[in-house]
Amino acid sequence: MTAHTAPAAGIRGDAAAEPTSATPKWAGLAWALLILNTLGSTGAKTVIPLPRSVSQLVTMGALMTAFVIALVLNKHLRIRPSAYLLLLTLLLVSSILSSADLQEGAGALFRCFRLTVFVTTLWLLTRWWDGGFTFVRYHIRTYAIVLASVAIGLVISPGNAMPDIYGGRLSGAIWPLTPPQIGQYAAVISGLTLLLWFGRRTTWRSAVFIVVPVVGLLMLTHTRTATLGLVAGLAVAFLSMLMTSARARKVFAWTVGVGGVAGVVLAGALQTWFLRGQSADNFSSLTGRAKVWDALLEAPRTTAEYIFGVGLTDKSYDGLPIDNSWLAIYHEQGFVGIALVAGFLLTLIVVAVLRPPSLARTCAIFLITYCVSASYTEAGLGDASPYLLHLAVAASLLVRGTPQSDEQAFIPAKEASA
Repeated sequence: MTAHTAPAAGIRGDAAAEPTSATPKWAGLAWALLILNTLGSTGAKTVIPLPRSVSQLVTMGALMTAFVIALVLNKHLRIRPSAYLLLLTLLLVSSILSSADLQEGAGALFRCFRLTVFVTTLWLLTRWWDGGFTFVRYHIRTYAIVLASVAIGLVISPGNAMPDIYGGRLSGAIWPLTPPQIGQYAAVISGLTLLLWFGRRTTWRSAVFIVVPVVGLLMLTHTRTATLGLVAGLAVAFLSMLMTSARARKVFAWTVGVGGVAGVVLAGALQTWFLRGQSADNFSSLTGRAKVWDALLEAPRTTAEYIFGVGLTDKSYDGLPIDNSWLAIYHEQGFVGIALVAGFLLTLIVVAVLRPPSLARTCAIFLITYCVSASYTEAGLGDASPYLLHLAVAASLLVRGTPQSDEQAFIPAKEASA
């Protein structure tokens, strides 16, 4: 299940020829290990019982291995300037300051250490950010493998894969993954693959091979956030191309037409799918999220907690998940954290708008839109998470293309302070 470079258009298939990447293959392994680190260690019961301590050891070991690989590959510490990573680094510093008093226990400092290694590894990998699709392909391939494990778990153990604890929604039976996680991965790689096919960077056969089963998994998760994020991301991505691409206008018109008819015909089925058997009250409170949000906002806080937060936590409040990136950041990193996260999102948006129309720009817009839309009901923008990796891929796509051999494209790490 990979999106690969196909023969040039006019030979066989419909993919255009793509320049060979100078990125070392080991960088792809480092990226895959970063993704493995963000998979988490909680979820449904797996086919082979996996103690949480073991899964945590695997994910943390993956992060440290990714850092070592990136450091060996980039032993001269040559990095590209990145406003996104600079603001993320400032967020890290703020998180360390807010966690230092151990209000949230030693776990807060451990999470700061994890975020430090995570951000440092991203800095080391910026050497190969060149505006190309190398990291997009790493992203698709790794998440495709993760979703393949979900599909295998569904086949060999349907009971574990669709447990009652999640209301019969698809979860990970090989690795402990929750339905929202699977939905997120499925939405992101299906959207990126469709855009690569649209830009003739992969064949229609490869696109179908990935998109059809992946969207099927997305539907089985009944994840509304991921589904709406996929729709919103693709809509904004295609809207960004309407003025410059006749093909985009044609695809957008067909999608709106077919989607409108399908929406009318399948209105009842879509409503049932979105409600997931919930009552109107439960649905209106976003499956109980609103109650947690209200309690968090009403809780008394000191001036320091308003400014810097209480330190990194497990993204929960009073034992319940916060499930909102902005409120999680407000709780953990205060108004300073909100300003920094809003800053790097706004920076990515502005850079994307100012870039000339291209497929790389379109893919970046899709990823940014998805992350922004998902932030309302999912946490992750303020700590090591898949969302930060999605945005890192977007940042790599927005780099102005420079030949890999041009050493002036890089600056020593000690000089990358601005």
